[in-house]
Amino acid sequence: MKNPFNIGDLKSYEILVGEKDTASFESGSVHPVYATFALGRDAEWCCRLFVLEMKEADEEGIGTFLSIEHQSPALLGSQVRFEAKIIKLEKNEIVCSYEAKIGERLIAKGEQGQKILKKEKLESLFNKLSERKD
Repeated sequence: MKNPFNIGDLKSYEILVGEKDTASFESGSVHPVYATFALGRDAEWCCRLFVLEMKEADEEGIGTFLSIEHQSPALLGSQVRFEAKIIKLEKNEIVCSYEAKIGERLIAKGEQGQKILKKEKLESLFNKLSERKD
């Protein structure tokens, strides 16, 4: 694992809210706004941008937690900008805080954690889980 980053470093990501991002379930559409679960996916991606530059070819990142405080709705067609900031770097763990905004309006904020592990270790873990009968 390499680490070219410091506490406080920033990454950003933008998304245009589309139909696939709305609050829809098997029972149908709830409302035509950016769903919390889609927002979480995109927040995790923004934080993962750090991991992409940190992991070696034989390593991969895996999420450890995600918190979302949804503050305001984002309508279909809204351009949402995520900004992730490193708040913790310890051994193979990175924790970021993030904000999602439309212009200056805060849509959501939270934190996301990831660990960088050897692909071999992850594969072994996944194989053991698939063999369990619980």
